[in-house]
Amino acid sequence: MSSADEVPVEQLTPKQAAEELKRLAEAVLRHDRLYFQEAAPEVPDAEYDALRRRNEAIEARFPDLLRADSPSRRVGAAPATGFAKVRHRAPMLSLGNAFGDDEVAEFLARIRRFLNIKDNEEVAVLAEPKIDGVSASLRYEDGRFVQGATRGDGTTGEDITANLRTIGDLPTELKGRAPDVLEVPKVLEIRGEVYMRRDAFQALNKRQESAGEKVFANPRNAAAGSLRQLDPQITAARPLHFFAYAWGEVSAPLGTTMAEARERLHGWGFILNEPARICASLDQVLAYYREIAEARPRLPFDIDGVVYKVDRLDWQERLGFVSRAPRWAVAHKFPAEQAETVLNAIEVQVGRTGALTPVARLEPV
Repeated sequence: MSSADEVPVEQLTPKQAAEELKRLAEAVLRHDRLYFQEAAPEVPDAEYDALRRRNEAIEARFPDLLRADSPSRRVGAAPATGFAKVRHRAPMLSLGNAFGDDEVAEFLARIRRFLNIKDNEEVAVLAEPKIDGVSASLRYEDGRFVQGATRGDGTTGEDITANLRTIGDLPTELKGRAPDVLEVPKVLEIRGEVYMRRDAFQALNKRQESAGEKVFANPRNAAAGSLRQLDPQITAARPLHFFAYAWGEVSAPLGTTMAEARERLHGWGFILNEPARICASLDQVLAYYREIAEARPRLPFDIDGVVYKVDRLDWQERLGFVSRAPRWAVAHKFPAEQAETVLNAIEVQVGRTGALTPVARLEPV
């Protein structure tokens, strides 16, 4: 009989479903640890997303089998050892994912249903690129950067203040750049993404290889590994950057809309993830997605999708959160990137049981 992980969700028995949920919880926990703590993922993002989607589908069919350690109840991974712990005043949650146009349409429809908005009433959405980097939270008091932390498990992160201070485009003191810029709140927690540009990543790997050190699989892993150095001087030697896109605890409102808040963040000296756009319909949202997907290879940094956020902040507050993600935002993921390469050879390996396994030797791309 086929193992439970090969059986379509709609054909699973309750016993198979329970076994599969256990397997998925263990697998996702392991991949989260490798991704978030060790910056050494073993599977592509698409394969990881598929594990989470299968888990969610089984839970939807068998809600009574929901596990306490379910991936749907977790954000990120527990903080790694070696760093002091920081408890987030406002949780750093993840985002729900959409993988097709129909799921984006359902996201917008859910917003209308929840808020009881009529079809002829506009629902403005801020669309922006989803940077493939490392999430970080920056705390400012009286305009001065006082503490920085990783996402961790969403509730508690790692104190990486010293490492974040080495990032050149991360402002350590906030000052308005124009007379009409809003005064900086006494307490301001900025959330964003630490990332590495592709050209800098390639140069870093060349230096690592020349020095006989570990080379990184991609810019995201390089950024994560650089940010978690116990010696800030190592981090300082790595070309890291920071994009701001959200906030946590604030002592004063940042505006009435996402667009207005972004303008103020920019005025205080933060670099924002661009190009962003306000979209007023499903057609405009999907057009933005396709434009960004087409421009993806030309961007100097890696992205793995786009994010849609309800623009009005009062609507965000009414929508609130569910499980590990806000109701008012969703990540529209790109398909896995594809590239053509050359098949140099096929080797046949013989296992200890005599099984023959063909192995392709491909030209790296």
